[in-house]
Amino acid sequence: MRFTKMEGLGNDYIYLNCLSRRPPDPAGLAVRLSDRHFGVGADGLICVCPGRRGDFAMEMYNADGSRGKMCGNGIRCLGKYVYDKGLTRRTSLQVDTDSGLRALRLLPGPAGIGQVEVDMGEPSVFPQISIPLMELTYSVMPVSMGNPHCILFCPHPEEIALDVLGPALERHPVFPDRTNVEFVAVEGDQLRLRVWERGSGETLACGTGACAAVVAAVANGLCSKGSDITVRVRGGDLVVNYTDEKVTLTGDAKLVYTGEAEY
Repeated sequence: MRFTKMEGLGNDYIYLNCLSRRPPDPAGLAVRLSDRHFGVGADGLICVCPGRRGDFAMEMYNADGSRGKMCGNGIRCLGKYVYDKGLTRRTSLQVDTDSGLRALRLLPGPAGIGQVEVDMGEPSVFPQISIPLMELTYSVMPVSMGNPHCILFCPHPEEIALDVLGPALERHPVFPDRTNVEFVAVEGDQLRLRVWERGSGETLACGTGACAAVVAAVANGLCSKGSDITVRVRGGDLVVNYTDEKVTLTGDAKLVYTGEAEY
């Protein structure tokens, strides 16, 4: 089985060409291949499948084998993948996801496709809630980007005990399907973000998380709607623009390597 490993700001995924054949147990394969000691090592597995309404379909699994409905960095890398592999010559694509159809715009650079912009659609914003946890109460804003997020604003995300608070909030009873967790600092027209991804743990970047953070910041009057907002994550910078109609996400998409593995 041939695979390709790609990353968007360190948020790395293993890609399989499933246009003609799909592995029998992609969830189990995701767990095995994502292991950073005994496998390839990644935040998850993405199967590139035939499109239903779009040009292609994205089937995404987290490192623990759970199915992900949407992945901002993953779908951006998928755009570069299908172009670089010669599966399309188009630079405007429609991709089916479990959260609906998403539009991609591939941006060429000196060495081929360097960045990809994705239309993430309309977010769903929910009222802030208070969550009692570990003798403290945390004020969080739930946001859906096709997958669930809870946003916590704080001045110093780097000081958060993410390995403790991340899983506790991810699995809190108020989130029956679990949630992604973002700790966000607002610095003018920029955000600093640390993320705990549902099913994967802390990652260097999260595309949907960056979008959810900007949406929450706008809803709280901390950023301007319709402006390009730079979101600084551990793996680099993403650019998010939230308008009345949609959220767009733009950032790097890179090949790491290709290889072979056994089913």
